[in-house]
Amino acid sequence: MEAAGDAEAPSGTTTARRWWWIAVAGVAAVALVAGAVAWVDRSPARRPPAPPPVQARLIEPAVVTRPVPPPVPARTTIATITGAIPYFASAGGNQVGTVPIDSWWGVTKQLPVIATRPGWLEVRLPQRPNGLTGWIHAGDAQLSSTIYGILVVLHTRRVELYRAGRMVASFPAGIGTPTDPTPVGHFYVMRIESSPSPGWGPFIVDTNAHSEAILSWEGSGDAFTAFHGPLGADAEIGTTGAPISHGCIRMHNPDLAQLAPVPPGAPVVIDA
Repeated sequence: MEAAGDAEAPSGTTTARRWWWIAVAGVAAVALVAGAVAWVDRSPARRPPAPPPVQARLIEPAVVTRPVPPPVPARTTIATITGAIPYFASAGGNQVGTVPIDSWWGVTKQLPVIATRPGWLEVRLPQRPNGLTGWIHAGDAQLSSTIYGILVVLHTRRVELYRAGRMVASFPAGIGTPTDPTPVGHFYVMRIESSPSPGWGPFIVDTNAHSEAILSWEGSGDAFTAFHGPLGADAEIGTTGAPISHGCIRMHNPDLAQLAPVPPGAPVVIDA
């Protein structure tokens, strides 16, 4: 009986054990899945790939283009005066001198006007020092105007003729030497005189630019810068100009002749 019982027991036990192992396996599977899920939850989140670094780029500031004023004015007002009239330090200020009337300038002069106030004109004056200006009574002057002007560029050794603010011609020039340099600054045509000989060209254009190296040219009492002919130095002037003078501007005669429209009082700018 016990043998038979022992034979039947393994069958039930085996079935129970099978279900037990299935349950254990199921629990293990659930635990494994839960562990996997927990591991996934604990793993660091994946980040999207970083974008490539942005290259630094220098932003250029905007360039503002402004019109460049011409080196000589497009139009100049000219004050014609007669006699030794007084000039003043300012409009309505103290008198500081009189306009000279000796043999260099004559009695009547044409002076460029550079500023105005009611009843007053600021003008360039003919005497030393270079750049001297003064205020005169507007009632002492007769006004006119010109659209011509001259620019001398020393480093290129050129004379440029301007009309209404635009360059209309350019010429090579003989300029002052290093020991007798051509003065630099804002000046004007003081007078136009006849040439004493053909070497001086068709005429001579005197300016109020005084030499800074020569006080009296050949005993004349002053030393002015003038535009005149080559005095036999055509070859030296050539097409590029040359430092050959005592400060005056030497030009080929045909080139000098083209300055004929420029009147007394017209601006002359001499630039380094």
